[in-house]
Amino acid sequence: MAAGLGFVLGFLAVVFLQHATAQTVHVVGDNTGWTVPQDGPAFYSGWAANKNFRVGDSLTFNFQTGSHDVLKVSKESFDRCNFTGDDDDIIRTGPTTVRLHETDMHYFYWTIRTHCSLGQKLSINVVAATAGGPMSPSPPSSVFPPPSPSSSNALIATLCLNFSALLMAFF
Repeated sequence: MAAGLGFVLGFLAVVFLQHATAQTVHVVGDNTGWTVPQDGPAFYSGWAANKNFRVGDSLTFNFQTGSHDVLKVSKESFDRCNFTGDDDDIIRTGPTTVRLHETDMHYFYWTIRTHCSLGQKLSINVVAATAGGPMSPSPPSSVFPPPSPSSSNALIATLCLNFSALLMAFF
């Protein structure tokens, strides 16, 4: 019985630790999504000001395929709303999720210049993951890796696996 109690306590500790270090999925613009903001050009900077972005977190850009796109750009391109890069880097299929792999400023906008100047652009500062949190390795050369599952789905899957292991230990 003591071994079973120890297993249960260990199981609960692992579950709580995993939840505490879970990465955050930030939905850009919350309910507004990724569009030309009706509240003016400062909308996305105001949205980002209320968030903490850490390595391992993700940004989800909610937009309809064919209506908008998203591109990670340099600060210079961001400031000028002037895209001069490779069209292959533009993400045209929405919604899309971008994982934040490194600390630094990150800049995104929609490639239609007038929409960028109307405020459909986002700059964020990504800091290191919290102490004890997950540290993601540097990504391969791809700017936009495939979307990762949301942290809530990962947590549910982890809980199910851990619960199954707990049941197997008692039977």
